[in-house]
Amino acid sequence: MGELSARNQQRGFSLLELLVALGAAVIVASVAIPAFTSYVERARVARAVSDIGTLSLNLYRWQLNTQTWPATLAEAGIGGVDPWGRPYVYLRVQGASVGQLRKDRNLVPINTDFDLYSLGADGQTSPPLTAQRSQDDVVRANNGTFIGLATNY
Repeated sequence: MGELSARNQQRGFSLLELLVALGAAVIVASVAIPAFTSYVERARVARAVSDIGTLSLNLYRWQLNTQTWPATLAEAGIGGVDPWGRPYVYLRVQGASVGQLRKDRNLVPINTDFDLYSLGADGQTSPPLTAQRSQDDVVRANNGTFIGLATNY
């Protein structure tokens, strides 16, 4: 009978062992999930930067052929959606009101040809890049010499 009782005790995990394993899994998940989320967000920003660069090149080709900037991306036959599922925003500087243009911390327009940007993860924006709603926007500035997060401009 002693042999049978020893075999029953070795059959599975004790409740304490299961709790320790579950605790370890929770600790690993609490570190891994935020790291993964941060990685995914950085990848989305990188894709938006690449897309804006490609759209800019297509707009420059349009301008070389027509000697003017298109009124919309659709007029130029280009477009697309950002990594967050929203269309890129384009605004031709010529003919636009100063209030519509993206501005730096001194409230000076950041481009002289056209504004092209993504609304970022929150889908909200405001013309000044220093506004809280604009911080996660991916913008093109200095006529294309800068493409990146508004917080880095």
